[in-house]
Amino acid sequence: MALVLDLEQSILLLELEPPFGKRDVQMARRRMAKRWHPDIAPPGKQFEHERHLKAINEAADQLEQLAETSRGRRVSASAVRVSAAAARRARAEAGRRAYEAEQRERASEAERARHDPFASRVPDHSVVHRYARCASYPEWGVGNVTGIYFTGAGDDVQQWARVRFSHGIRTIPAGSLQFVDFSKPDPGAERVQRFMTAAQHAMAEGDYALAAQRLVYARDAEPTNVAVLRLMTLAFWQAGNLGAAGRSVRDWARLDGARPAAHRFASRIYEDMGALELAAEAAARAAQRGPRDAGAWERLGRLRLRTMDRGAAIDALERARRIAPSVDGLLDLALARQLAGDLGGELSACEQATLLDPASAPAWGRYAHALARSDHVTDCLYACERALDLAPDPEVAALYERTQRLVPRVLPAA
Repeated sequence: MALVLDLEQSILLLELEPPFGKRDVQMARRRMAKRWHPDIAPPGKQFEHERHLKAINEAADQLEQLAETSRGRRVSASAVRVSAAAARRARAEAGRRAYEAEQRERASEAERARHDPFASRVPDHSVVHRYARCASYPEWGVGNVTGIYFTGAGDDVQQWARVRFSHGIRTIPAGSLQFVDFSKPDPGAERVQRFMTAAQHAMAEGDYALAAQRLVYARDAEPTNVAVLRLMTLAFWQAGNLGAAGRSVRDWARLDGARPAAHRFASRIYEDMGALELAAEAAARAAQRGPRDAGAWERLGRLRLRTMDRGAAIDALERARRIAPSVDGLLDLALARQLAGDLGGELSACEQATLLDPASAPAWGRYAHALARSDHVTDCLYACERALDLAPDPEVAALYERTQRLVPRVLPAA
């Protein structure tokens, strides 16, 4: 039997309303591609999203071609009704043939059961559910399944459903449906995954407060889930709720305290709260649990500087320099040495920063100021010139003018 184009199914798949033109189909294709792209699918549902998006694209291609060849380049509602009637007749004919084949199969099975009653033990039954969730967008809640449809033929048959939610009707691939049995409570792992997916969608849209609220429900379902606590800490922190973020990160650290990630988050949250001592203690725990992380030691050194603990700051920054020196870390070490009155250590750190990155204007400027506090006038002038060549700096320019006046004047040779 020839394939009959079912316009009604195509416009349901794209969530279109007739009449429509090519532009309407393109906009619907774009909207559905954003909703069902495999990259935003929850774990294990990428294949369902990919197949559903393929069906959407095929339907959109057919509708665009039909709109191009229609009168006025628009498909009318009457054309949709005529096509739907033809498709229903074709499906009825296919159903009649399938029913006849099934009746012949049943008669054959009855004949076999009469003569060989123990040949098969496989039950033949079907269970139909009416209420379902969308695993890809659990924030839509529980919806009422209004219809199950099939697209394609042969081995490429795809099943999808139209589900009525509180905010409207959505087209969902059958593999993303989770049928709801209200006689049994949901397992905790399913609730966690559902709220985690909803929170990730909210965070992708920038609504961190809503994401944090959904993650609270996930935490209540499974309080020892480290992934939930980590994501909830980030959501509360980005939403500006520092108190709740601090409580979340403490719960996270109690469960996963052997790793540095929770302590790094805690240090940054405490710093935003203005609790520098707590931030430094959390940074120290993060550095101890990741001793080869130079950035953690540099951060600890900066926090110790802000709490005026110069000795601890120098120790942390020296350790970072031994692991993997950086320009910022060396300049912080130079500041700590200067505050401690160690001019030699300050000069050494600044010089190493200029050697590490010869194109760094801040490094040459700090080196020039350090040389100005010593007797190396010529070296100070050279450092000022290098810093001014790389970037203009009023302070370095003023230092250069002051230093030039200190250069002794001599008579030229006869």
